Amino acid sequence: MAVAHTPPVPTAPEAVSIDEVNEKLSKIGLNELITPFPESNPGTNPVDIFRCYIADRLSAISGVDKSLVYPALEWTNQFDKGDLILAVPRLRVKGKKPDELAKEWAEKFPENDYINPPVAAGAFMQFFFSEKLLPKLIIPQILTKKEHYGPSPTGKGKRVIVEFSSPNIAKPFHAGHLRSTIIGGFLANLYEAFGWDVIRMNYLGDWGKQFGVLAVGFQRYGSEKELEEDPIHHLFNVYVKVNQDIRTEKEAAEKERKEESSKTDDEAREFFAKLERGDEDAKELWARFRDLSIEKYKQTYKRLNITYDVYSGESQVSKESMDKASKILEQAGLSSKDDGAVIVDLTKFNKKLGKAIIQKKDGTTLYLTRDIGAAMERWEKYKFDKMIYVVASQQDLHLQQLFMILEKMGFDWAKRCAHINFGMVLGMSTRAGTVVFLDDILKDTKDAMHEVMKGNQEKYKQVEDPEEVADIVGRTGVMIQDMSGKRINNYPFDMNRMTSFEGDTGPYLQYAHSRLCSITRKAKIPPEALLAADHSLHLSGSTHAINLLRALAQFPDVLQNTFKTHEPTTMVTYLFKMTHLLSSSYDVLRVVGEEESKAAARLALYESARTVLGSGMRLLGLTPVERM
Repeated sequence: MAVAHTPPVPTAPEAVSIDEVNEKLSKIGLNELITPFPESNPGTNPVDIFRCYIADRLSAISGVDKSLVYPALEWTNQFDKGDLILAVPRLRVKGKKPDELAKEWAEKFPENDYINPPVAAGAFMQFFFSEKLLPKLIIPQILTKKEHYGPSPTGKGKRVIVEFSSPNIAKPFHAGHLRSTIIGGFLANLYEAFGWDVIRMNYLGDWGKQFGVLAVGFQRYGSEKELEEDPIHHLFNVYVKVNQDIRTEKEAAEKERKEESSKTDDEAREFFAKLERGDEDAKELWARFRDLSIEKYKQTYKRLNITYDVYSGESQVSKESMDKASKILEQAGLSSKDDGAVIVDLTKFNKKLGKAIIQKKDGTTLYLTRDIGAAMERWEKYKFDKMIYVVASQQDLHLQQLFMILEKMGFDWAKRCAHINFGMVLGMSTRAGTVVFLDDILKDTKDAMHEVMKGNQEKYKQVEDPEEVADIVGRTGVMIQDMSGKRINNYPFDMNRMTSFEGDTGPYLQYAHSRLCSITRKAKIPPEALLAADHSLHLSGSTHAINLLRALAQFPDVLQNTFKTHEPTTMVTYLFKMTHLLSSSYDVLRVVGEEESKAAARLALYESARTVLGSGMRLLGLTPVERM
């Protein structure tokens, strides 16, 4: 099995001038040149070439300003409704019914080499791209740009922080962290593809009384050997044992009708107090727990093609920042004392936000306080254009409170903060029990995938490294299941579905990519012959080829739409649409055994599809396989 070795994420090419675009259009026989619309990117998005042309002509016919026509031209999900569609009522033309206008404008639309005659369908106008033009326009663009085909360089000079994953040290890496990791990794890739400077940040739960509990537990149950070998599991086991001690002590005290207390709990408080005071021994032990856990996390993240620029955490927020925040809140009249605690009453701005506690009665800070301090420090250090928190929907209120507080503190940059939320994974557990670590999930899916592969012994024998294939395809199954629905939807954790080759699953997506690689290997046609082939001659008469080209033309639009919605499912749905078009084309558009020029044109189409499929998969954080 070989893994695809092209760059991990498609990146935006340099901006292309309109003169360069028109020069290319002239070379492929188009005499009518285009003028760009301010928000268009005809140099990177072929659909924008058609949009610009149609908007110009339709504006002249209808008398409606081009600035209204251009954004009304939307792409369709069904090819029988056109490549672009325009809802006439959006143009707000008075005096005639929309269906009458659609018919009139379709009849007046001039003959041209860009599109077929428009179709009036009720109050809609449907526009179909020219079948002769598509092969000449799309295939050379993909074959020459390769992984640069798709994104536009709209984010050049902008910086975004994406905070995602953020597990708690010594606690299980639960389903919420898994979703945050997958979705956050995808969003970071997406912004990078559009040219943004992306800071990938992991904000660890690495502070609080639980470290006192952990330290006491380690003194009792810790093993240096196990800590070095597997810090995350070992610290969790220690944490569970020492918490059992605390529960037992409290129950015993209750039976004896004493005040509910625990010697272990008191020791834990004492240790954390020492840690907050800066005690060197306490700090050294805490730092070991943190550093060893991060190293282990890095190995796991690597399997998901995820790296971080910054491992931050609650511990990294300085006391100075939190004191400064408290002072600003007090001076602005936003905070007040309530039964010894310090609160911010947000009901006067939005009743739903309630009252937020920023300091407990005993003077200790809370998660919200540290988040305020962290946001202030990040602005000072990075001067970001956007900061995205990828956090579960259970934290909706917390993030709304945070953003409102930052805004009312007078920080203009508060409006640059965004919360990308998501629903729950239901019924996720390992074979061993209900506590789930990411490593265990990946091991389970790898093992399950391996069993599926062994079911076909003939194919299994041909796989060079079945363990590696099972690992890659298994985690593809996990990630595709996570990203198949809208972020906010809950979904059931289904091992059988994740490891199935039937339907729209991760393994099926990998199979589609490896099959395209197999066609290229068997054809043995040199790359230069693919570019030189007469694509229009050999492809324009085939419905299968044209529909595949129409889908390939949509890729930049799909990327743009995904960027607007922050929904991975937009990309996933598109990739499966492509695989369905491909699977219905293989028997019709054969390569091996065909006449040389026809074979080269068809392979150019398949190679374009492989490029786009691979780019989309890498954006999602997947590793496309070349054999399986």
